[in-house]
Amino acid sequence: MKKRDKSVDKIERRNIWIILLGCVMFLTALCIMWLGSLSFSGKEEVITIGVFSDSYWEVQNGYSYQILEDAIDLFEEENPGVRVEYVSGILKEDYPEWLSEQLILGKAPDLFLLFDENFNDLAEIGALKDLSVFIEKDHGFSAESFYTSALDCGRYEEKQYALPYECAPRLMFVNKTILDTEGVEVPGGDWTWDDFYEICKAVTRDLDGNGTPDQYGTVGYTWKDAFDANGVKLFDEGGRECYLTDEKVTQAILFMEKLEGLSNGYQVTGRDFDLGKVAFQPMLFSEYRAYKSYPLSIKKYSGFDWECLSMPAGESGSSRSQLDTLMLAMNENTSHAQTAWKFMKLLSADERIQSEIFDYSEGVSVIKEVTESDKTLRLLIDNSGENSGFNLDTLSNAVDHAAVVVRFRDYEEAVAEVDKAVRDIMEGSTNISTQQIIWNRKINTFLKNNTGDSKNP
Repeated sequence: MKKRDKSVDKIERRNIWIILLGCVMFLTALCIMWLGSLSFSGKEEVITIGVFSDSYWEVQNGYSYQILEDAIDLFEEENPGVRVEYVSGILKEDYPEWLSEQLILGKAPDLFLLFDENFNDLAEIGALKDLSVFIEKDHGFSAESFYTSALDCGRYEEKQYALPYECAPRLMFVNKTILDTEGVEVPGGDWTWDDFYEICKAVTRDLDGNGTPDQYGTVGYTWKDAFDANGVKLFDEGGRECYLTDEKVTQAILFMEKLEGLSNGYQVTGRDFDLGKVAFQPMLFSEYRAYKSYPLSIKKYSGFDWECLSMPAGESGSSRSQLDTLMLAMNENTSHAQTAWKFMKLLSADERIQSEIFDYSEGVSVIKEVTESDKTLRLLIDNSGENSGFNLDTLSNAVDHAAVVVRFRDYEEAVAEVDKAVRDIMEGSTNISTQQIIWNRKINTFLKNNTGDSKNP
């Protein structure tokens, strides 16, 4: 029997709970209206928040609930008569399914942490409260205090449905030992594709003389990285049209073909980087934070010196890269909207709580003043276990100028179609521009069938 594609199973499971969730939203709203009438003066108000027990960044630490519990203590002290509750012990891998089940059953918490991969679906079906009115009316809330790119991650169809809680930009990690050995200078913050390629070409070598390279330039640099660095806008705002025929796309694909050609057909892996055989690998800054500190640095990247840089700028772009953001959303059917908003602000926008992200997590604060402070720089240098040359501007600029994806239903499926297109174009022998036109038509047909018709009946 032919095995089913796991990605197909995942999409089918997701679609099932989306349909079920959409069906019960109206009934849940009616129940919440009734439950709201039960509140009366003198009763303790209880709000709930959905969280998971382990690190969002998939690195073990013993402080899963520390920031949340500190925030709860502070909030309850400043708001007598209010209690905040959460369910403990839910693993990150189980959390999306748990949240969807709670929404379907009408038992979802007032607030909940939200993964980027689930945001579009929940915003589309109306499970998330539109925060725009709260933001407009709350004069104590300053959107300018956030990194714009982080705040934009919570926008869907011109409305703010979530606030960022913590984030991590994608940066380039460099094996400084290889570059030193080869007599190559570590690039500065203004390096380009040309610099990137020339260094990769210079360090790709056959060290043992068997005719096959065993030291390589890069691993993990993808077409998505190239598109971001070259300023590619892949879809329009509504997700109805793809721009795969853009000249910037052509430039990115040509660069990827040239870069991949350096490895002479060998599939370079992350393990090769871990063993000190690769000069460059893009990673989230959270991995830098986790593995730069002792003892994890000894465990994973021993034997060579390494540091993080901005991503190289494309031919028609800049050093932009993706931003992975853990968000905080409000249940559309909460009966404690005002109190939930106040707690939401404390978690996301209060510098007292946001500063703890650098103490108890591997992510980055979404508040500019916190991330760019001298205290943060000292902490990052101290945690590296050495006199690190880390430049805080590299981090701040990466977050501030990060590429923000267009939000629309079935975005992930649309990107999967683009992935197939890029692979086919790079592996094919026909004219690139012709293949771009053919695939652009296919993807636009996909978008029309999956997004356009539902929004324009």
